[in-house]
Amino acid sequence: MHISRDSTIRSNACGLDALFIPYAGEAAVRDRLLLDGGRASRWATSWTIDGGQVVWPVRALESVAVLSSQPVRRFTWLPRQLHRPGLEFLVSTGRMHGFESLEERSLLLALDFVGVTEVLPQPFRLDFEHVGGRAAHVPDFLAVMPDGGRWVLDVRPADLIRDDDLVKFAATREATAIAGWRYSVVAGWRPHVLGGVDALSARRRPRSDRLGLQPLLLERAVRGPLRFGDLVDSTPWPLPARAEAVHLLWHRRLGVDLAAPLGDDSPVWAGSDAAAAGVGS
Repeated sequence: MHISRDSTIRSNACGLDALFIPYAGEAAVRDRLLLDGGRASRWATSWTIDGGQVVWPVRALESVAVLSSQPVRRFTWLPRQLHRPGLEFLVSTGRMHGFESLEERSLLLALDFVGVTEVLPQPFRLDFEHVGGRAAHVPDFLAVMPDGGRWVLDVRPADLIRDDDLVKFAATREATAIAGWRYSVVAGWRPHVLGGVDALSARRRPRSDRLGLQPLLLERAVRGPLRFGDLVDSTPWPLPARAEAVHLLWHRRLGVDLAAPLGDDSPVWAGSDAAAAGVGS
């Protein structure tokens, strides 16, 4: 059955910022920072490169060799700690990346879905000035995007953000703006997004597709949105076709609405590459 429906979040075309709920409340404490013209030289970032600490003023952030850096602090695993650290494999980078909480793991999964060149946990320490003196903050991640852009990210559920966090977030936003980098505080996720991305991630690794189902699925999807169940049932082998369809959804060669629960009734359509070609090759 063909379905006509406008998707809220088109999985094959959305960016990371369409998936999470950003927090911008730090703007209310911006006046507590010392934002005179000399801050770009006085505020500094500390990085770990080749095992040693290197300091760059904020005005020179764009010259940092970020791909050669290591985390500025170690991950800890302690009895009775309230957060859950670990390692997450990303297909985008082909290696494991550290996280300090399940919320951070969710961000890594979303970054892998939209595609990144590199993700650096605890990338640098920012030392800055505010009306009460000096303070420091270590952001959670620095993502290097495919277009070369840098995106600094903190992960904090909105109900856990404290007043001192706001000052640190505001300072980080100011510092990254000087460098021309993006900055976001991930305070939550849009409904159904995490469940959908997590489900698709089960088939994100390379597959051999010995039955040749992927071209067939793409060819069917080009004809118009189809329910997921109808799409896989239209192939000679519906059961293995499910795994291949999920793989194509993860790699965004097929699209689905991430703002709705993923199931057999979910409308699925061809991604831009297959639609442009008109075939499933």
